[in-house]
Amino acid sequence: MQNNNLRNEKIIIAATGASGMPILQECLHIIRQTPGYESVLIMSRSAVLTMEQEMECTREEMEKLVDHIYSPEEIGAGPASGSYRTAGMIIVPCSMKTVAGICGGYADNLILRAADVTIKEQRPLVLEARETPLSPIHLRNMYELSRMPGVRIIPPMLTFYQKPECIEDMVHHIAARLVEPFGIEAEGYRRWDGI
Repeated sequence: MQNNNLRNEKIIIAATGASGMPILQECLHIIRQTPGYESVLIMSRSAVLTMEQEMECTREEMEKLVDHIYSPEEIGAGPASGSYRTAGMIIVPCSMKTVAGICGGYADNLILRAADVTIKEQRPLVLEARETPLSPIHLRNMYELSRMPGVRIIPPMLTFYQKPECIEDMVHHIAARLVEPFGIEAEGYRRWDGI
């Protein structure tokens, strides 16, 4: 018998204007395929422009993968409040501008406010920080964030122990790492078993 009191856990997924939109898409695929979870998407204007540059995918096609959609300008939407129940938040890709905004508590849009709320509620906040090379300012901001409870910084580092055969395998591996803090085990995710 199904328990109607059970509800899906919402994961806020925000995308900002840095390279890495295929990883965003793969995270959304994984969450969609995992029972018990819903995705809440917030995409900045820069993220939409980057998506159009990097992928043969429209915003509408990306939005078909999610359960709830907000724009960054909807500062009064659910994710702006700690009483809005979520499992936490992933920002993928996460620009250094966004990292700086989160670090400084500069919550002037829904992405930054949702991240601020996620930190204050001590829920998992996963940042797929994207920049290279990293400046001392970038490193300082990420260091400060890494010291906060629940914050994980997971740059899209390539790994080869899982014997990837194509770029898609690498994208899947990174996406699997990003959703792992929420208890999601992505199909085909290969962990290091030792030598």
